[in-house]
Amino acid sequence: MPESKVRKQAAQKKSEKRAAGAEKVHKQNLAARMDASRDWVPWVFVPCALLGVAWLVVYYIAGASIPFMTTLGNWNFLIGMVLIAASFMIATLWK
Repeated sequence: MPESKVRKQAAQKKSEKRAAGAEKVHKQNLAARMDASRDWVPWVFVPCALLGVAWLVVYYIAGASIPFMTTLGNWNFLIGMVLIAASFMIATLWK
């Protein structure tokens, strides 16, 4: 059956509605993929935090007898703290 003539303005509104609907579906799919892909977060932030704590503990206990830690000097504090801070930042991604 032939379609009746549609005013130009109505046809434009209809196409805009379709585009908005497609964009909404795309955003929902993207959000679903983002939620599903957060399984890696605990597997990264826990070891990162433990590595930072271990780095600081090893530096305090045996830092003078480990050559590369002696060379780094006080930068060891920064390395340990950055690892711990990074783990907190990664933990905020967990849902």
